[in-house]
Amino acid sequence: MSDTKGFATRAIHHAYDPMQNEGALTPPMHLTSTFVFENAEAGGEMFAGEREGHVYSRISNPTCALLEQRIATLEGAEAGLALASGMGAVTAILWTLLSPGDEVIVDKTLYGCTFAYMRHGLSKWGVTVTHVDMTDADALRAAVSDKTRVVYFETPANPNMRLVDIKQAAEIAHSVDAQVVVDNTYATPYLTRPIKLGADLVLHSATKYLGGHGDVVAGLVAGRAEQIAEIRLVGMKDMTGAVMAPFNAMLVMRGMKTLALRMDRHCASAQTVAEWLEAQPGVAKVHFPGLKSFEQHAIAKDQMAKPGGMIAFELEGGMEAGISLMNRLEMIQRAVSLGDAETLIQHPASMTHSTYTPEERAEHGISDGLVRLSVGLEEVADILDDLHQALSPEMRQAAE
Repeated sequence: MSDTKGFATRAIHHAYDPMQNEGALTPPMHLTSTFVFENAEAGGEMFAGEREGHVYSRISNPTCALLEQRIATLEGAEAGLALASGMGAVTAILWTLLSPGDEVIVDKTLYGCTFAYMRHGLSKWGVTVTHVDMTDADALRAAVSDKTRVVYFETPANPNMRLVDIKQAAEIAHSVDAQVVVDNTYATPYLTRPIKLGADLVLHSATKYLGGHGDVVAGLVAGRAEQIAEIRLVGMKDMTGAVMAPFNAMLVMRGMKTLALRMDRHCASAQTVAEWLEAQPGVAKVHFPGLKSFEQHAIAKDQMAKPGGMIAFELEGGMEAGISLMNRLEMIQRAVSLGDAETLIQHPASMTHSTYTPEERAEHGISDGLVRLSVGLEEVADILDDLHQALSPEMRQAAE
């Protein structure tokens, strides 16, 4: 399938020919741990990297390989790598790129488990982790040095929706020969393609929008073929063992077939919900790229095709108000994932970012009243009805 075909077409058809698989419309799932060589010479050539082929499913598998080709074409990359989870993707990349004495510069706001890995994992092994406000190009420019090996960020960031100008950040990082790694989980390649904007590697928690149905845990990476091969053999095979199962690869590919359709619905509904929230008593601020009031609205329009399905909003009542809101919801589900068909809500200060101290949350832009909403595929009127009844008279009176 040519890369000139449309996004949805490639997500459905790329790299698969039913007639080469006995006419099976759906790609077969290869449930095997090991692979047979036609002779000793063939096996030797594969182990030496002189011949293409599969040796052992901890290194590669035909079902996972098809998924890898699909994420590569959707991200505009040379190659892809499938891993057991989003954190498997994060750790496999950074264990490969970094050595003791190196520095990784990361944005102020990170997903809680990524923050914990940086703070308690990498730093323990002699890697300097420096947090910089990457919405400020001058701050990043002042921070990079000849010790900087990686510049890492999410855009939009989890959970407060901060954006980083990918093109600008890449230019600054490349001025000191640092690699740019972007977590594109929130936006997906349907909305943002970081590699085309200068990033070196892009990663996903495929558990989220790519899988899309809340039934799989998976991670994906895309980038240059040579670098992906190194991450496969070092970060995945040797350092983490974070290998994706063929069944999970099948589930992610199933989800990716409807990614474009789902993202259109997520984005449209989120726009409606964000505009409604902005007008509600007790809601102090709404962070959503599609709002004109969003401080980085111009960057969003420049590097995102649509504003996405994630909303962060701050309640005037702080921690108590956030917990009260969640406990009053009836249809919207309290859960820490995102990108599912169901609308999901969570309170970062008591959930995903509880690994931060209160001082760290304040420093990194995560208030006690911040609530994260993943707008699902239900009728948007029903989402609004549930939010309306949960923003109770008591909360409204407290705001007044």
